[in-house]
Amino acid sequence: MPLNPPDQKAINHDLIPKFILLGEDDIDDEDLLKEIFSDIDNTLGLRFINTGRKVISALEAMSSDDLPSLIVLDYNMPELTGAEILKILKDNPRYDHIPKIIWSTSGSDVYKKKCLELGAKEYVIKPSSMNDLATIARRLVSLC
Repeated sequence: MPLNPPDQKAINHDLIPKFILLGEDDIDDEDLLKEIFSDIDNTLGLRFINTGRKVISALEAMSSDDLPSLIVLDYNMPELTGAEILKILKDNPRYDHIPKIIWSTSGSDVYKKKCLELGAKEYVIKPSSMNDLATIARRLVSLC
């Protein structure tokens, strides 16, 4: 007797490609991240979105099965900051299982505390060297 009705196909969730949604409005940072992530795991999909409102719209448009494995948000996004996006996501349990990372040039303890309280798993300061960026990217991939 089949486990699934004939009109439904069994889904092997291990075969569904993982992807990271990155809220990043700086094209130079986007290019660096694409290069670093492809060197670490070229099977991992990356989806870049350049404004906070578009991040929220994109997530709302995804089915629960198609949500990203990880969300990385620049703190200083246009339209909505990373902290404002975190607040919106925190109010919807559908996103609870997805690790969220804030990525910022600011080392402000106030920003960091606020983001962690709003559900960020980590607050990462953008590095100035490629080696440091690679280390951070490997850490992010491990969260997927």
